[in-house]
Amino acid sequence: MPKEYKILAINPGSTSTKFALYQGEKLLYKDTVRHTDQELLSYSNIASQLEYRLIILLESLKKHQISMDLLDAVVGRGGFLKPLASGTYLVNEIMLQDLLGSKYGEHASNLGALMAYHIAHPLGIPSFIVDPIVVDEMESVARLSGIPEIERKSHVHALNIKAVSRKVANQLGKPYDAFNFVIVHLGGGISVVAERQGKLIDVNNANNEGPYSPERAGGLPSYQLVKLCYSGTFTEREMLSRLTKEGGFYSYLGTKNAIEVEERMNNGDQQAKAILDGMIYQVAKEIGGMAAVLNGEVDGIILTGGLAFSDYIVEQISKKIRFIAPIYIIPGEEELESLAFGALRILSGEEEAKVYN
Repeated sequence: MPKEYKILAINPGSTSTKFALYQGEKLLYKDTVRHTDQELLSYSNIASQLEYRLIILLESLKKHQISMDLLDAVVGRGGFLKPLASGTYLVNEIMLQDLLGSKYGEHASNLGALMAYHIAHPLGIPSFIVDPIVVDEMESVARLSGIPEIERKSHVHALNIKAVSRKVANQLGKPYDAFNFVIVHLGGGISVVAERQGKLIDVNNANNEGPYSPERAGGLPSYQLVKLCYSGTFTEREMLSRLTKEGGFYSYLGTKNAIEVEERMNNGDQQAKAILDGMIYQVAKEIGGMAAVLNGEVDGIILTGGLAFSDYIVEQISKKIRFIAPIYIIPGEEELESLAFGALRILSGEEEAKVYN
């Protein structure tokens, strides 16, 4: 009988840390810790949150009497690295240094490999990442920006997007590379992608393009942005933080919590309603753009991520885009399961781990 490997999966997000323990494909334990804006803003950068998030995770595992000595591997969500092919990667020293130094960008998912390594290394077991946010399958034409000094990059919620497209394809009874989907991950950052036959041929860079989100400014009028950058009001670091961590809902309403924004709207706060509706408007417009990338040949539109739990958000987006294709709603994310299964494929010999260098 094949060994049922025990795998700890870790998914650090912008406002939460999620983790789960799997035995083979069976989920044994799952938990989510929410982080307040005040807690996270007290840290100077993402990497400095490492010890804080590790302590919370280890305390939860201890509370539930989960023995670390029984683990066979630890897998974390992959963050900002160099552009990579889809797959499972062994965490190594080069990867850790790139993430600690935010060489390619700063994002909560950078903590995934760092947390996995700091747990796995003392135990003498491997640590992995799976389908990081820099999975790059974009077509050449999609990389053009308008000026040669800037190339559009693929920064996307690849892990969940790949998982939900496979799930919908399975429901429809065909391999996922038989379909053209527009997939929308609605979370602290928002990814809208055109997936043609299993390849993410175009994406909005979820860190600085596309719709604004609970914490990101999204795409901005470039002329006004340049003027603001040179106004003397902000340093470079402050401006980057405003675009990626203090934009969107937070810049208008002082919160990154979409549930709070919707509650404020329901209690008569017209500004909250306007800002929420503005995000919905921009998401729908981006979906239309990705449908054009697919020449209108769209088999389905998939709405996923934490914000897809909101009936209001889903209903208002659907009103604007249902004429394009059937809509499939998969709220939350399949990321912990996808992480664990990616590591399991390596441990069982089904695949070979890729090396980051």
